[in-house]
Amino acid sequence: MNRAVAAIVFAQLLGTSLWFSANAAAPDLARAWHMTSADLGVLTNAVQLGFIGGTLLFALSGLADRFRASRIVLVCSLLGALFNAGFALLASNLTQATLFRFGVGLSLAGIYPLGMKLIVSWVADKAGAALGLLVGMLTLGTALPHGVRALGMGLNWQAVVLTSSALAVMGGLLVFRVGEGPHLKLQTAKNAPGWGSVFSVFRIEGFRASAFGYFGHMWELYAFWTIVPLLLAQAIEGGGALGVSAWSFFVIGIGALGCIAGGRFSQRFGSARIAAGALLVSGSMCALFPLLIHAPTWLVIVALLIWGTAVVADSPQFSAMSARNCPPALVGSALAIQNSIGFFISVCAIALATASFPALGAKVAWLLVPGPLLGLVALSPLIGKKEP
Repeated sequence: MNRAVAAIVFAQLLGTSLWFSANAAAPDLARAWHMTSADLGVLTNAVQLGFIGGTLLFALSGLADRFRASRIVLVCSLLGALFNAGFALLASNLTQATLFRFGVGLSLAGIYPLGMKLIVSWVADKAGAALGLLVGMLTLGTALPHGVRALGMGLNWQAVVLTSSALAVMGGLLVFRVGEGPHLKLQTAKNAPGWGSVFSVFRIEGFRASAFGYFGHMWELYAFWTIVPLLLAQAIEGGGALGVSAWSFFVIGIGALGCIAGGRFSQRFGSARIAAGALLVSGSMCALFPLLIHAPTWLVIVALLIWGTAVVADSPQFSAMSARNCPPALVGSALAIQNSIGFFISVCAIALATASFPALGAKVAWLLVPGPLLGLVALSPLIGKKEP
């Protein structure tokens, strides 16, 4: 059973490498297509919007609970690999690239949330720890483009993107081979959830508390990841792009350790307390960081590393709590709708943070404070409550 979880987690890393494959190629794309930073942002948001649309479709239709999750992950991995390859080999301008990247986002909607469902199907009683590993791998995937740039690998951008397609195919095949675990049963056509039935989960107090806590968390998470290089560029004088890229990799990538550690500690203290602790730390860093931006460089980096560790450590715990607090027949759809709303919130936060950064600088972090604060308020009914 542990081997099954390890295989799913590894496959998720391979599959979600599609997410930021364009970011890894960003410098080459800027030169080849004369793209601005705003144009590169369009490509990133195309994936996010595709993911939002895809998760909304899976959630509203109930498809996430009507078919075997392993088959959905395989099909979506193959489709994602094809869209990604089309971006590398067929796109010749921003409009075409945006359409291909939107298709990648649609495909990821059948990889990431369904991967979480598969984890729950194998280890429902230890979902917090297992999902910590899964989200940790996603976090490493987010950081990887910065690491590749820092290492200065000489591959052309098409090769970088096509490598992600090959990895996604491998991940889909691996998940298909592992299959479903014993804790979640496939719904028959007679009792499968219908269109829109997923919204019934919001009537459940426990699910509502964890979902709204997740929404607060998502206001901060992706906006923070987006502005990390901008914050570092202010802090590292004379470090150049190489120094910013390397430190961005570490600041974002260290979140994987936060996810794994949070998953381990959730077995002892409960998912709600771990999530609340992470929200408290990351919210505090939102409030304090602008006061530290002119401190010695080492102190700024330490602060960012602490922030990077905490900002994503709560994410798998919210998914574990949501899965635990909704009917087994709706787990896939419930996680999909939670992801869809959460990522829409993140797009809004990214737009606000990036638009405000030229005027506010590091003080833009104060715009993120409401996220963890409201997340703590929403999560409060579950803190101290005994978990099964």
